[in-house]
Amino acid sequence: MNKKNILVVEDDADISSLLRFSLEHAGFSVFESPSAEAAMKILTDEQTDLVIIDWMLPGMDGLSLTKSLRERTDTEKMPIIMLTARSEEADAIRGFDSGVDDYVTKPFSPRELIARVNALLRRSSGEAGSLIESNGIALNTRNHILQINGENLYLKPREYGLFQYLMKNPNRILSRNQLLDGAWGRSAYVEERTVDVYIVRLRKKLEPSGKSGVIETVHGVGYLYRTNAEK
Repeated sequence: MNKKNILVVEDDADISSLLRFSLEHAGFSVFESPSAEAAMKILTDEQTDLVIIDWMLPGMDGLSLTKSLRERTDTEKMPIIMLTARSEEADAIRGFDSGVDDYVTKPFSPRELIARVNALLRRSSGEAGSLIESNGIALNTRNHILQINGENLYLKPREYGLFQYLMKNPNRILSRNQLLDGAWGRSAYVEERTVDVYIVRLRKKLEPSGKSGVIETVHGVGYLYRTNAEK
């Protein structure tokens, strides 16, 4: 089995060395880059399976790098972990909105980071193409395309992950904790009300098509995706 290649974009030499040691010990091959600009060249020249990006980089910061990678056809679906000292909920939401798949705060546990790397790699490579359909909504879990009545609807990565989890568990009441676990993995820094923020965003995007009612609020418990919803 070929080793997976991980790119670490981190300007702190000590942290970069720790990440390299931990990842190589876990069986990965590692590329290191101290800047976003150098990382872009590595991604062009080398086969890379996942990127770990520090938020605070010299020059282009980690958020801008993430957004750039999501705009490139060769890296738009590449798993990305944001590594940062920022632990506020608003910062986590900014990270997810930029397109990261997971968000790890410093100081971090190398063992936990490795677990998250493995989970993201399994998620990105192990999911066969399948179509989930109901209420005139079709979600392709292989290419992450969401269509409503035949028209594509763009969702940001975290919005997509949450909506996919809801659609995969139709007519089932899901608590905020369950949604955090199922949609992007439970992290200590993410508060339960983060789910509420994304539910509001999803409903706004579904509203023009008359589909906002597919996501129901179960007061005091959580949310559910209702099949055969009237609106």
